Amino acid sequence: MDISLGLLKNTCWIDLPSFEDSRGILTPIESGIDVPFDIKRIFFMYEISDNRGGHAHRETEQVAIALSGAFKFQLSDADNTQTYCLDNPAKGLYLPPMVFLDEIVQDMPGSVCIVLASTHYDDEKYIRDYSDYLEAVAALQG
Repeated sequence: MDISLGLLKNTCWIDLPSFEDSRGILTPIESGIDVPFDIKRIFFMYEISDNRGGHAHRETEQVAIALSGAFKFQLSDADNTQTYCLDNPAKGLYLPPMVFLDEIVQDMPGSVCIVLASTHYDDEKYIRDYSDYLEAVAALQG
């Protein structure tokens, strides 16, 4: 695995194509075109009452999109922490593998966040402890 994928600097916003006319706005998302991977899994989060973060993915790439309302994602790598506010359904937050998702907070009642993932769910490929994450990053750096 390329350790550069685990750097927070590789987390970025993706502008999703949106088409507006008198009927409203349509935002299509095509696997491998609008997101930089083939989509294997889709899930959504809502009515979050406790932190859904606290993990990193060893292999999975994700794009998170606030379909309605707002969410805050706090992310870390071995050196930095940054918080992203998801509040626009035409913007996705790209999350590369090996970035630690410290915290997800739902900012408004009724908010819905959809996540597109490059892999199927596999609990064995999660890192759920930050000290284990730091060890895994150090091992990847050699």
